[in-house]
Amino acid sequence: MDSHQPQADYDHLFKVLLIGDSGVGKSCILIRFTDDTFDENQQSTIGVDFKVSTINSGGKNVKMTLWDTAGQERFRTLTSSYYRGAQGIALVYDITRRETFDYLPQWLKEVDVYSPNGGKDVVKVLVGNKVDMEDRVVTRKEGEAWAKSKGMMYLECSAKTSVGISQVFDELCAKVLQN
Repeated sequence: MDSHQPQADYDHLFKVLLIGDSGVGKSCILIRFTDDTFDENQQSTIGVDFKVSTINSGGKNVKMTLWDTAGQERFRTLTSSYYRGAQGIALVYDITRRETFDYLPQWLKEVDVYSPNGGKDVVKVLVGNKVDMEDRVVTRKEGEAWAKSKGMMYLECSAKTSVGISQVFDELCAKVLQN
């Protein structure tokens, strides 16, 4: 090996996108995972934001670039280019807002349109966020059934309490490695 080459501090590099409607908690999930903090007054993402995190999965150091995309319609044209090169996608909805669950087919369609090979090579996980909330309207059973019908994993989490957050990224990462 050439002594002038810097040694990579990871075995794999993955690009992971968080997509879903505005206000479902994508930014909060990302910040809870990378910085272990929660901001009750998190502002809406404008365009796209990203963070980098390295985790150990199956004995391998995996560096993930985590892309937090804006959920608002007016930024939708920006997002198509972010799908390129993505190995994993977390489709996030808010378990207390039925419309964010009902809109998932449109998000999945976007994944199929913009991802390489019609989205077939991308690991997808459905994430029900805000399980700390009392006013749940989408049941876990509904989420699991929808995810299963689309051939994806299903997980629930709370960015506020940190429940299930690392599991989302651990499972996604393990599945990408497996593929």
